[in-house]
Amino acid sequence: MALRTAVAAPFRHMHRDRLRRPEFIYFLAIDRRWMNRDQAGALITIALREGLLHEEGGVLVPSFNPAEVEIPLGFRPSEDIFVQGENYCETLVVRIAESRSVSQKEVAAEINALVNDRFDGRLLPEAGAVILARKYGVPFEDLIEKLRESLRGSGC
Repeated sequence: MALRTAVAAPFRHMHRDRLRRPEFIYFLAIDRRWMNRDQAGALITIALREGLLHEEGGVLVPSFNPAEVEIPLGFRPSEDIFVQGENYCETLVVRIAESRSVSQKEVAAEINALVNDRFDGRLLPEAGAVILARKYGVPFEDLIEKLRESLRGSGC
């Protein structure tokens, strides 16, 4: 995920397990020129909200091991990381596709058919994904709260 990679990069590059906000912002905005300072601050906010970072005494600490994140050569985060974090509906679609050994497009088509044909377009894609997950016995309980939150977003 690009968000995790963008958050891991400053820690990996500086060989540190904690950074002050200005150091984090400096790396992203000045050193790498991946974004401006406001966007770097927004990235911190998103990473805190998504649980990738937490603050301890005004210092940013990753909630994961940055050394385990592969940063591809020439990596540059796209603007998409500011729109939203992980798409939990998409995560559920991937789980369904993997459990059935079909493509994600087939699962998305089945969700669309369910939404449009059986519910006349009155069902949200997230709910359609949950119905399919139940139908095929795919675990989704860990995503329920995040899916509910994403109902305010753009959907699958």
